[in-house]
Amino acid sequence: MNKPETIIFDLGAVLIDWNPRYLYRKIFKDESKMEWFLNNICTPDWNEEQDAGRSFKEASDLLIDQHPEWETEIMAFRLRWEEMLGGPIEGTVEILNAVKNSGQYKLIALTNWSAETFPIAKSKYDFLGWFDGIVMSGEEKTRKPFSKFYRIMIDRYELNPGKCVFIDDNPRNIKGGLDLGIPGIQFNDPQQLKESLKHFGINI
Repeated sequence: MNKPETIIFDLGAVLIDWNPRYLYRKIFKDESKMEWFLNNICTPDWNEEQDAGRSFKEASDLLIDQHPEWETEIMAFRLRWEEMLGGPIEGTVEILNAVKNSGQYKLIALTNWSAETFPIAKSKYDFLGWFDGIVMSGEEKTRKPFSKFYRIMIDRYELNPGKCVFIDDNPRNIKGGLDLGIPGIQFNDPQQLKESLKHFGINI
């Protein structure tokens, strides 16, 4: 196995704890009703289209036309989006810091994130400035796991896929990288990540 030259981090659920339930538990008193709403109205598939470049206005208008009785709850997804942020995943931030301070690796973030909300996260978390580059789906109008998104990153930063390691919590996204020759680690928690990095010769 080639020792990596580049470490690629996903952001949400790897470095940043983001979950719409942090907001919607304030809105819904009934947990089951909240889960129904997030599984049937403001769904993960709906949100991924904003990650891929659709505006929140278009997305909200679409849902409100279909479900006018949920207008307030739908609008909260954008208007109160910051309340979905649970904060940094500190153990992973420590790993990122150690990798950065080693000076041995190029650091890239590859994230499915709306261009409208990413500036909020960037203003809150200094560690987003530690990367040598961030490739964000909302700006590129494509997202993981589509190969075009990975290729944008590879070409822009002149990466050798076989000398990268890609960290993401979603196995679908890991497979997307593997299809282009990028080895991956499916993230579960910081300790597991630290152990997995050792298999790539990265000891921190």
